[in-house]
Amino acid sequence: MKSVCFYFQVHQPQRLRTYRFFDIGDQHDYFDAYKNRAILKKVAGKNYLPMNALLLDLINEYGSAFKVSFSISGTALDQFEAFAPEVLESFQKLAQTGNVEFLAETYAHSLSALKSKEEFNNQVQRQAQKIEALFGKKPTTFRNTELIYSDEIGAMVADMGYKAMLTEGAKHVLGWRSPNYVYTNAINPKLKMLLKNFRLSDDIAFRFSQKSWTEWPLTTEKFVGWLNELDSKEEVVNLFMDYETFGEHQWEETGIFEFMRALPGKVLSETGFDFSTPSEVAEKYQPVAPVHVPHPISWADEERDLTAWLGNELQDEAFDKLYALESQVKNCNDEQIKHDWLYLQTSDHFYYMCTKFFSDGDVHMYFNPYGSPYEAFINYMNVLSDFTLRVKAACPEQLKDEGNNMKETAEELFRRSTEYARKKVKETQKKVKENLNKKDINIDDIKNMSNAAIKKLLKEVDIESLTAALQGAEKEVTEKIIPNLSKKAKAQFEELQKEVKNFKKSDIQKYKKDIEQRLKNLFG
Repeated sequence: MKSVCFYFQVHQPQRLRTYRFFDIGDQHDYFDAYKNRAILKKVAGKNYLPMNALLLDLINEYGSAFKVSFSISGTALDQFEAFAPEVLESFQKLAQTGNVEFLAETYAHSLSALKSKEEFNNQVQRQAQKIEALFGKKPTTFRNTELIYSDEIGAMVADMGYKAMLTEGAKHVLGWRSPNYVYTNAINPKLKMLLKNFRLSDDIAFRFSQKSWTEWPLTTEKFVGWLNELDSKEEVVNLFMDYETFGEHQWEETGIFEFMRALPGKVLSETGFDFSTPSEVAEKYQPVAPVHVPHPISWADEERDLTAWLGNELQDEAFDKLYALESQVKNCNDEQIKHDWLYLQTSDHFYYMCTKFFSDGDVHMYFNPYGSPYEAFINYMNVLSDFTLRVKAACPEQLKDEGNNMKETAEELFRRSTEYARKKVKETQKKVKENLNKKDINIDDIKNMSNAAIKKLLKEVDIESLTAALQGAEKEVTEKIIPNLSKKAKAQFEELQKEVKNFKKSDIQKYKKDIEQRLKNLFG
């Protein structure tokens, strides 16, 4: 008998509120409780509650023949407890069936495995303890944030006592080999590796509602047919995906719930597969070989690497600045500082800074609260600047040098922000002029062009940058653009115009001096 192994990732980050430069040293509340609550309630209604109810129905119908597994981040569990206890109760009902396995992962859904073994161990232990307290069983299988894995990470997981670990069945790692077997860690063979079958997983997670896909629409008959076409020697098909696939990424109207409701019956009646949890797969099948992964992989994007989180200078700088504080935070006795430190490590903060806007661009914009990667970087670094000041105050001797460094960081951020604004303004004005100089231009061209230009500004540039754009806009262009904007864009544009109506060069100099004075006051 061969096995299908369903695994679902459940994660919600603690999103940051809009944190301005002038909040540094004054405001210490970083997280947007309103937005986090609103998004969680939305996803709960579309995904968590209906899908948990569906899985419970399937377990009641098929008994021990149908099984699934979850990893739920600590930040998601915290939000369930605070904003949606009914969601937590629905997961607990699934746990009580005995047909659902809950996996260990990092508490903050963090990238700590790449930077700090101590912090990685602490977060894994903390999340495992919470899973045991809420669901009654200690995890024995591990799944790292976004399936990030390397030989060294696997060895750390084995040292923590875990028997199995999940990761991506990346082509550049496996080569000609199939992901449909159990493998072992290359350093410590005691750790068994379960590899995602990304083709069959992504057929459900990403391509299910894609009408341009040659296999659309995906039916249970077609999917079962693919299972039956696999090599008879292959032992397990690991279907790993975001839980939000059901109802959120793939809306109910696509038929995704009906597909999932019908799939177990089809698999059990028309194939030689059963359903197993990850720990059962690790126990049931003997590994065929070690899998060598010298450089970290993940399940993200086409490259299956780390560039979604650590692929540009913005991400690297924010990541390094954050973990430079580790030893000071751990020597600090302030529990609120430690709490904020944990949430600031969540990988989503770095994901929002990603500048990959090609084949995977839409994925990176999903639930992204920022208009641009640079905006995400500025907001995060403003928060981190204030956080560093708090740590400095709690551990003044230890953080004397770090405080001086953060002064330089704040000044550098202001310089970069100004340069970025100038660049965006020039690009937009150039496009406006180019379109207006077309001989065959008509009112529709102006309307479409201006909407795009203004939308880009509103999306990617902060209030100060847009102010600069308005000051530099030619009167002729402004008069032609405003009447043809959409109502929403027009209202936003006119509101900003009012703010800068009397904004003169002398005001700009005053504004600059005010910033310089605030820097002196903050870092003295």
